[in-house]
Amino acid sequence: MPIVPGTHVLYTIQPGDTLYGIANRTGASLQDLIRQNALYPPITESDLIFPGWAVLIRLPGMTEHSAVLHQVAPGDTLYRIAERYSVGLDMLAALNRLEQPDILSVAQLIYIPAIVYEIEEGDTLYRISRRFGIPLTELMRANRSRPGLSPDVIFPGYRLILPLPSSTNIVVFQPLPGSRIRSGQPLVGAARAFEANVLYQVRDAANRVVVREQPVTASEGAPAFGRFETELRFNQPPSAPTGTLLVYTRSPRDGSIQDLVEVPVLF
Repeated sequence: MPIVPGTHVLYTIQPGDTLYGIANRTGASLQDLIRQNALYPPITESDLIFPGWAVLIRLPGMTEHSAVLHQVAPGDTLYRIAERYSVGLDMLAALNRLEQPDILSVAQLIYIPAIVYEIEEGDTLYRISRRFGIPLTELMRANRSRPGLSPDVIFPGYRLILPLPSSTNIVVFQPLPGSRIRSGQPLVGAARAFEANVLYQVRDAANRVVVREQPVTASEGAPAFGRFETELRFNQPPSAPTGTLLVYTRSPRDGSIQDLVEVPVLF
């Protein structure tokens, strides 16, 4: 599964920019920049780019920790950035430790809870959205203004931004959607939860409970967002090759499930 490690930055082309200048400024490979954004015929003439296009740039020498960053462009607001990547506004502010979320600086880097996927031969956007549990509308919105992307035609080598599974108050960092899990698999995320209490379980595609509902305590309780981390310990083996990790909270009043995040997984 071609999830690409490393740090990627989404940059909006400005008047006067050239591909060579962008590559030289960021240290990125010019050929990789062209291939990963489909900056070639029939999408565009060789070396021709336009202000307002968004290009994904992989920064060199940063493979140890994977991250997706959005470089603030003129006119950007945190609300617009959060809407683009289908993440809650408060969550995005908390993940970036923004004390004044209403004030952003041009060229400021905003961390986005997302991964980068490189398209392979035979891929379609519909299949990618199904595999990673991301609505096609959200996938397209996260990659809007990018050349070389349409619902009908995609190119091998093109890199897509895929938002991580989240709700208003919970985001799951690990396991990655569509990945294979086993007993002992780390579960990592962040949540804004009453008394810092987060719950999780795993069910296979036949609705067999593989991991019974278990609690994990976040590092901070509401109104703050806290990090949580534990291990998924299987209570019984799965009876199907696919399933779903469910992460959520329960209402302190009636016990109903709230802020449900569903992560598709393989066994």
